[in-house]
Order: sequence, then C-alpha cells, then structure tokens
Amino acid sequence: MLKFQFRGSLILYVRSKEPRNRERRSELDGVPGTFLPMLFFSHPACLEHDPGEGLPGHPERPERLRAIEAALDARDWLGWERREAPAASEEELRLVHSAAHVERIRELCRSGGGSIDIDTFAGAASWEAALRSAGAACAMTRALLAGEAAAGFAAGRPPGHHAEPERAMGFCLFGNVAVAAALAIAELGVERVFVLDWDVHHGNGTAEIFRHRDDVLFASIHQGGIFPGSGAREDTGSGAGAGFTINLPVPAGSGEDLWVSLLEQQVLPAASRFQPQLVLISAGFDAHREDPLAECNLVAASFARMAALVRDAAGVWGAPVGAVLEGGYALEALAESVVATMSALGGEAVSRSASSAAG
Repeated sequence: MLKFQFRGSLILYVRSKEPRNRERRSELDGVPGTFLPMLFFSHPACLEHDPGEGLPGHPERPERLRAIEAALDARDWLGWERREAPAASEEELRLVHSAAHVERIRELCRSGGGSIDIDTFAGAASWEAALRSAGAACAMTRALLAGEAAAGFAAGRPPGHHAEPERAMGFCLFGNVAVAAALAIAELGVERVFVLDWDVHHGNGTAEIFRHRDDVLFASIHQGGIFPGSGAREDTGSGAGAGFTINLPVPAGSGEDLWVSLLEQQVLPAASRFQPQLVLISAGFDAHREDPLAECNLVAASFARMAALVRDAAGVWGAPVGAVLEGGYALEALAESVVATMSALGGEAVSRSASSAAG
C-alpha cells in the first residue's frame, strides 16, 4: 500500500511496510520517490450554464467560476496541472440517477430550457455544462485512483450535492460527487469511499443516494434550520446504511472552532474506523462569513485548516483526496477559499486562523 507525504505543491508517495489492501491498491504502485502533481479539472462549457437567463439575479452564476480561475491564474495555478474535464457518460450518471431523471434534464435543455423549481434552472447550454461538471468529478477520481495524483480539485458548475436520484433541486442537476463515488466502487476497484460535505447547506442529494449503502460513509457539517431542511443529527442512514450517515447541524453564527472540533472529534474518528480508500470533499464555501445565503462565520483559512486535517488523515489511511466544487456565492470569498483549500490539499502548512477564537 502507498502512503502519501506532502511537500509544497507536490506529493511524494512511498511504499508502506504494511500490505493492507495491497490487491485493491496495486494500481497506485509506482516508482518510490516519484512526485505526483496536483490536478485541477474544469471545462469552458461550465461557464455557459447561466440560471440568470430564467431567474434574474440568481446567485449561482458563471462569475463564480471566473473568479476562481482568475485568483488561481494570478498565483500561477499554485503549480497545479490543469486538465479539461470530459463529459460524463449517461451510464455514469445512471449509477446514482434514474434513466427517467437523466432524460428529463436532457429534454428540458434540448427544448431551450426552463425553471425546474423556484431555485433551479436549466437552459440550452446546461446539459453540456452538467455533463462536464459531473465529468470533472469522475475524471479526477479516475486520475486519483490510477496514481496520477494524490489530490485533485474538480471545479465544475452547476453544483451537485442537492440533486436526488429522481429530482433536480437547489441549483443542482446531477449529483457530481455521488456519481464519482459510485463510479469508484462500481468500476475502479474501490470498496469504501468517504464523502465529507462542508457546504453550509445539507447535502440532501448525496445523503439520499447513499442512504441504504454501507460502502459510502457520508458526513455533513451544515447550518441547521435553512435550505433544504434536512440533515438532522438523528438521521444516520437506513437499512444496510444505518450508521453510515453523519449529520452535524450547527447554529447560525458558528465559526471555525466549532466546525474544526466536529471534524476532529466526530467525523475523522468515524472515517478512520471506516478506513476509506478514497476521500471526496463536497467543497462548498458558503459557510464563509461574507456569503449572502447563510449565517456562519468561517474565513478562507478555516477551509484550509479543514482541508489540511482531511489531507493528513487521508495520508494515514493511504487514500487519495479529491474536492468537488459546490456552493459559495460571495465571489472574492469564494475565490480566496478555493485557493486556500487547494494550497492545503497540496501540502502547504496551515495554522489556526486569527478569527477562529470568535467562532
């Protein structure tokens, strides 16, 4: 099995003395001491999806991705390698969505688009954007499990964690991170995937998709009492999946110390017992104190701190880490938070933020 050591913006992987899951991890084997680049996946089509066409003033707008790309470009992309996201296949989408749902979205876009609900819109360009957004998560996952990188970031839009098996909602058409997790298990030889959702809104779609499964551990830290209204602490999954969902709602005004303590004291210990072979982060940045859609009190450094904790834990587990963009609607805060998260995933040292004492 491989363990990962983090140095700057590259990851050095070395062979562990323990052969745990060697037969399932052999695809990561390579020349000891080889440096692996960090990988960033996106596609220009993701800029063409514009809910503002039908819902003027919509916060999930193309400028979100432009702001992220501008911030990264100003920093020479942090040394990360950029890759164009392929389109997800319909077979991949159907790993977590019904064929009827996929066809409804396709036909809506083909007919010129329209509103799905009061928050969610798909236009003529949204089909291609949604395929590329899910495809970014899938391509990142394939690359991680092929040993091409130990960390990645999939920056697609529309986001995905609210999309349920039969329903688009909450700005989301397809469950990008769920498709990637299901792909890893169905086709890429992985038996256990840990999905951490730190978007301020509960990832109801991901939770429902994996509700009855014990091969995906889903953990969500989110503000309670806001959209979508799910994510109660008492909801821990159902049937075979009972105990494999961790919901940790926090009150309005919650800051870094609470979020980090939940991650350190509850989420990561549970994940360690689960021993995942892949870690995916539903990386929403709307818990930032400047975000207009919620009332939490994180800053960019807070996301970096959480990313570093996940990075270090995943290194112990021998699991690669990939982040998938979800929410975040204050443009400067979003861009700064993505940069901070990517820097941390790439191995940059992270300290407690100056604002955390207020949380």
